[in-house]
Order: sequence, then structure tokens, then C-alpha cells
Amino acid sequence: MWIAAVAIPLMLLAPALWNGYPLLQWDTGGYLARWYEGYLVPSRSTVFGLYLHFGEHSSFWINLGTQALASLWILQLTLRVLGMSQPLRLMAIGLVLILTTALPWIASMLLTDIFAGLSVLGLFVLVLHNDRISTVEKCCLFVFTAFAAATHSATLGVLLGLCVVGWSVRLLLRGQIPIISLIQGSLTLVAGAAMLLAANFALSGQLAWTPGGFGVAFGRIMQDGIVARYLRDHCPREQLKLCPYRDQLPATADQFLWGNSMFNTLGRFKGLNDEMGFIVLHSLAEYPTLQAEAALAATAQQLTLVATGEGSDVWIPHTYGIIERYIPAQVTPMRAARQQHSELDFTAINCLHVPVALASMLLTVFLFGRGLWRRSLDDLT
Repeated sequence: MWIAAVAIPLMLLAPALWNGYPLLQWDTGGYLARWYEGYLVPSRSTVFGLYLHFGEHSSFWINLGTQALASLWILQLTLRVLGMSQPLRLMAIGLVLILTTALPWIASMLLTDIFAGLSVLGLFVLVLHNDRISTVEKCCLFVFTAFAAATHSATLGVLLGLCVVGWSVRLLLRGQIPIISLIQGSLTLVAGAAMLLAANFALSGQLAWTPGGFGVAFGRIMQDGIVARYLRDHCPREQLKLCPYRDQLPATADQFLWGNSMFNTLGRFKGLNDEMGFIVLHSLAEYPTLQAEAALAATAQQLTLVATGEGSDVWIPHTYGIIERYIPAQVTPMRAARQQHSELDFTAINCLHVPVALASMLLTVFLFGRGLWRRSLDDLT
């Protein structure tokens, strides 16, 4: 067991060790700046920003060590509650994940993504296998899942969706989901939300949620043509800031939010957030069928976008600029890393990662269908 406890974390950090520095991504800088700038920015959790700040003096290796150990802990905990806790099995499954999936790359990166998948497994253990873990493990799992929920609104949304499903189907499943466990799982989201609000208040003086949530939803419905339709239908009688631009909307959300678009002209999130929220909510009420069709199409497309390395194999000047401005002691090792010398290329890696990810999703659907057919919901896992 001790061999796995040493070998798996080291292998999880192999990309960062090869790189000579933690891997960076184009969003990393926004999180790093939260401690120093003292104000809230869209989609950049202050909780994750504080987490990164605490690891600065170690060149962020403390953060990577935490991520690797958390991955090992959640993996062995999941296998244990499923009755598969043998050391050789843990080593074998860990090795397969390290060699064929993005797990070591996101464990080696200063980004919230590592906590998304781990929190889903953590919630699964906490809710469905609460009786198979100790009180100390329950407390640690509760804190970990709450922290993960606070690191990104999307992670919080996924966990909230799972809890809603749990509450919705509990009666149909004849008590297979213990109500106490479901309450504990749901309370992790409350704790995560409280954690985020407290961090936002501590750093910015505002008791407010991280801004920008409506911006992402707005970008999606704009890309699907729903915003253009709403503006055509309503601009003659509603005074909206976007009305003069209704025939000039960019084709994609990225071009609108991060390119040189009317979003900049109208004050970005500060100037347009209320209007974007208004359009998102009212278009959802007016075009529910169109929204559902667009969301399903976007989901199907998103499920195919499984390549590893987005935003880390390109020039990321914002993140470099934040490090140079606020953490000058990190500039020399950061610039010396292979990533900053364009030595990071995921082309060959994705020849393996993409088919494995797609095949895994198809296999999951097959196993789920087979389980329903053969066991008729006797095993909720």
C-alpha cells in the first residue's frame, strides 16, 4: 500500500516535474490576482485564489502536492466503498488513469478543473456510501466537497444538479438513498456557498457572489442565435443597450466576451451584466422549446470536445503578466519552464486521450443500460 501512496502522487505530478514548474493556463492569472487586486472579477473564485496564494512561497508545489494527494485519497476511498480496495488494484487503476487520461495533466496544473471530477466522486461516497466511511473521513470529505464547490460556479452547479436528482428520485428508489446522507451531501453546497461569500467579503468588502454567471449563459444563447431573435422581437418597444447592435452580434461567445466586440463598448460585465441577465431569463420564458433544442445540441457537441490541454499549449500573456506584476520571485523559474519555451504539445497525447475519453463515455452508457436490464435498480451505484 505504501508503494502506491508514494508512486501514484509522483506519477500524477510527472508533467509538472518534467516541465520544471507547475503547468499554467490562460485562466490561472485571474485566480492568482484575486489576493492582490481586492475586487471581484467574473468566473474567478476568490476561494481558489486564496488556495493558490498560500502556495506561492513553495513555487506552488504545495498546491500540486495537495492535488495529487487528494486524487489518490478520493480514488482509494471510492474503490474501498465499492469493495475493491486491494493495493494491486489501486495501483493498476491509478496507472491506467495516469497513462490514458488527462488526470496527471490537470493535477499538475494551477487550475480548478482537478476539483470538479474529484468532488463528484466525493459527493457519491458521502451520499451513497456514508455508512462505509469513518466519522473523520466524513468530516474531511464534507470539507473537501464544500471547498471544491467554492472553487468554480460550474462545479457547484454540477453538484447541485446531482443533489436535486437525488432528492427527486429518492421516493422512487425505495429508500436506497438515506435521507441523512442526502442532507449531508446537500449541506456541502451550503457550506461551499458560505465559504465563497466569506472569501469575497474578506478580499473585496462585498458580500456578493462571484460575478459573470449570466455572461456565460448569454454567450451560449447568443451563439445559438437566440439573442438575435429576442432583440428582433423586442427592440422596437424595449430600450436595450444591445438594440443598435442587433445585426452586428459576433458568431461565437468567445468573440463576444473576449474579442473586440460591442461588449467592450458597452462596459463589459459592469455595464452589461444586468441586461444580459434580463435577456437570458426572459428568452428562457419566451422560447423554451428553442432553448431546450439549443441546449441539447450544445451538450452533444460539448461531449465530443474531450481533448487534453486547452489553454495551456498557447502563449498566455495575461497569466505571465500577473506573475510578473504581483509575484516577481516566480518569474525566473516560470520563464525557465518547458511550457514557456513552446515545448508543450498535446497532439500525440490526444491521439490516445480522445479515443479513450469517447470510448469511456460510450462504455458508461452501455454499462448503465446493462445494469438496468439485468438488475432492475437493485444496485444504485
